Amino acid sequence: MKTPESPLLLVPFREVRHFQPDDCLHYEPISIRAHELDWTIPAHRHEGLHQFQYLEKGRISGTIDGRPFEVRAPALIMLAPGSVHGFSYTPHAVGHQVTIPSATLRQLLGGSQLVDSELGASFVVPPGRDAEPEWKSLFQRIAAEFQAQHAGRAHALLASATLLAVEYLRRRGELVSQERRPGARDTLVQRYQSLLEQHYREHHPLAWYAEQLGVTADHLSRTCRAVCGLSAQQVLHDRLMLEARRLLAYTPMPVARVAEHLGYADTAYFSKFFARSVGQTPSQYRGAVAKGVRQDA
Repeated sequence: MKTPESPLLLVPFREVRHFQPDDCLHYEPISIRAHELDWTIPAHRHEGLHQFQYLEKGRISGTIDGRPFEVRAPALIMLAPGSVHGFSYTPHAVGHQVTIPSATLRQLLGGSQLVDSELGASFVVPPGRDAEPEWKSLFQRIAAEFQAQHAGRAHALLASATLLAVEYLRRRGELVSQERRPGARDTLVQRYQSLLEQHYREHHPLAWYAEQLGVTADHLSRTCRAVCGLSAQQVLHDRLMLEARRLLAYTPMPVARVAEHLGYADTAYFSKFFARSVGQTPSQYRGAVAKGVRQDA
């Protein structure tokens, strides 16, 4: 159930029972929930959770943050916190999913930036049968440990989750680094985007972000332009507008509440800023989404 303090779409189930220490993560076959929902998972999002899926048999199609995709087994899917996603599986598809708190994942990876940089955005790894036995073995190991009650259960689950996260990191790296490894400029942009995820609702000036990153605002902006074709300020604005589109498309929150949630004290100013960025007022955008005209949330 949505509450004023937690206005985002909530997952309609308890995936990680934080009040039970041994349930440091959650495992289940995809067929359990998919079968209950006629093999279609409606659009939703997870806050503070990373989810790793492995499709062993069948096909999955859907959208992640408004971007459509379709992939056949065997394939891997990683869903980052806050990413709005909805799926349709072919009937009797076979697969596994592991959900783990993002804070736990950071601890497992030694507090490195990898979780926020390499695993900070959702992605799909297309069929790769060369690695299929390894993927299957990792998920089966977690499934067996999760369902049993052996001594050291939590430790074994976390050890396996670490290996799983590393496997996804490597597969992600293969997707984005086929030509070259990220250079210093790419790393700075990744650090900036990671910092944005934590603070974009606070409306800090660009100089504040540059100071946190140990560079000048001009250098940060030049680097963003070189790497992604946008100024650092535009990267910040785009992140704000992505969240605004998500809230307008996937929640019934009034426009004034959306503005407040995103740190805007003046609803009218937010509406004008949104219209300049998106080309429609918030209400017009929400109406277009309802009619199926817009799907860029």
